[in-house]
Amino acid sequence: MNKKCAPAPSEVRMLFSNSDPETVWASGVEIVRHINPAFDFLAARTTFDDVVRMFRGEYPGYAAIATPYHDLSHTLSVFICAIRLMHGAHISGLPLTEREMNAIMISALLHDVGYAQQRGSEIGTGAHFTQTHVSRGIKFMRRYASEHNFPADLTLTVGFLLQSTDHMKGFARVDFPDERTRLLGQIVSTADLVGQMADRLYLEKLMFLYFEFKESRLGNYKNIHDLLGKSFVFYEHTLRKLKNELGGMVERLSHHFKECMGVRHNYYIESMEKNISYLAQVLAHGEAGYTALLRRGEISSRVQLQFAAEYV
Repeated sequence: MNKKCAPAPSEVRMLFSNSDPETVWASGVEIVRHINPAFDFLAARTTFDDVVRMFRGEYPGYAAIATPYHDLSHTLSVFICAIRLMHGAHISGLPLTEREMNAIMISALLHDVGYAQQRGSEIGTGAHFTQTHVSRGIKFMRRYASEHNFPADLTLTVGFLLQSTDHMKGFARVDFPDERTRLLGQIVSTADLVGQMADRLYLEKLMFLYFEFKESRLGNYKNIHDLLGKSFVFYEHTLRKLKNELGGMVERLSHHFKECMGVRHNYYIESMEKNISYLAQVLAHGEAGYTALLRRGEISSRVQLQFAAEYV
């Protein structure tokens, strides 16, 4: 797993290309096996497959999860980031048990299923559940865990870890039963934040987030440009949260990359910094600038087509 030379730029870019489920799963399995070669993947694989089915509209009773920002790629990014964090924690002196690793992976996979809508009762994209999607996700998880005979202690832990991703409620307000569960929550919450903000398409995807907030009547943003401008405040808030409430867990990623890529870089933090630096350039071009400068993934074109009536 350890490399003798620094990775090529293309290898670094691929760290944040998480659109194909099987590629992400294979990468995750490789990392987990370096932590525990005998790890039993049954629960995680079952959950992984069912979450993919939910996003695609193939899970019984549910329509496809249609939120444009909180999509399958987002969940896959959080999932693989959580696994990299587990590995970084393991090799930096914070070993995790198999049950704890299962809890982290299952939580990362289920953290946004609260956006799912039952088939036949869909309203919009499901973004109107933004403020309640964590509690809805916990309810779904408890039913799912019962149906799949998850151990009671695993179900209990996953419930707390899902609460840790409720950024509106705040990590400090989660009443963890003990410090160990709180530590696991720091891993999952960190993965949720940096997994999305390090995405090479993060700035483009913020255009989708604007419409999610608009549908959920949150944020009171005037337009996309307004949300982009206020993203600097969110970025600074996130850095403080990562360092303080989340215990600097993000720094464990550098141990992972040292082990698997041969260089002690924190590519997640570096990618976040690149995104925020480019955002400054985008905003310098005024309110119309983002349409010309945020072109990755053809998201701008998709926004224009899907939301033409509101695109300003």
